[in-house]
Amino acid sequence: MNHSSYIESHLNRDYAYLSALFSEVEGTTIEKYIIHQKIERVKELLVYDELTLSEIADKMGYSNVAYLSSQFKKVTGLTPSHFKQVKENKRKPLDEV
Repeated sequence: MNHSSYIESHLNRDYAYLSALFSEVEGTTIEKYIIHQKIERVKELLVYDELTLSEIADKMGYSNVAYLSSQFKKVTGLTPSHFKQVKENKRKPLDEV
């Protein structure tokens, strides 16, 4: 089920109406909002370093790693691997604090 059908069925309102209302209040589309939320979760999972990128893509409902990577780069400006590398370089081990 896609997002629009899910939202429409759970709120019992026309998606076009809900989408227009959401955009007016939030200043972005529902779809862009959902994508940004998913990318924030992907960032968390990358920092935790417990799952492979393939596992993250599967867990987050992406059809493949290439699509996740493309969307991640479009939103953040970085590839997932570069994001992970930058985050690791900014973290200090506790014994160095």
